[in-house]
Amino acid sequence: MNRFTNDRGFTLIELVIIIVILGILAAVAIPKYQNLSNEAKEAACQSALSGLRSGITIYYANQAVQTGTANWPTLAELRGTGIMAHGIPKNPYCPDSAYPDSILDGSSVSKGTTIGSNGGWVYNPNTGEIWPNTSVNGENNW
Repeated sequence: MNRFTNDRGFTLIELVIIIVILGILAAVAIPKYQNLSNEAKEAACQSALSGLRSGITIYYANQAVQTGTANWPTLAELRGTGIMAHGIPKNPYCPDSAYPDSILDGSSVSKGTTIGSNGGWVYNPNTGEIWPNTSVNGENNW
């Protein structure tokens, strides 16, 4: 009988050690990835909110220059294409089924109040304030 003296391959112990090392790496990497995902969502929301606030402020300043009376845009004007040329950005905290690119009337509530479960943004046309219509991590108080 001819026996191979040059056996190749990994032993069971070596394979188990590799699997344990991969498990430890995965246990460390997955929470870090989830944290990065939340940070990216927060940054996207703040960016969209900054764009909305800039558009509203520019409209207010243009009204002061053109008509002599500074007025905040109405809800209908904000929903139209005159203020945000590319449309209302989506609130990344809202699922698509909750209309993340819609704006709700917040004239009867204080800033930071969440209205219902649908709608990406809340706008107060009396003060020009706009905020996210979600309360994940308190981002509706930005």
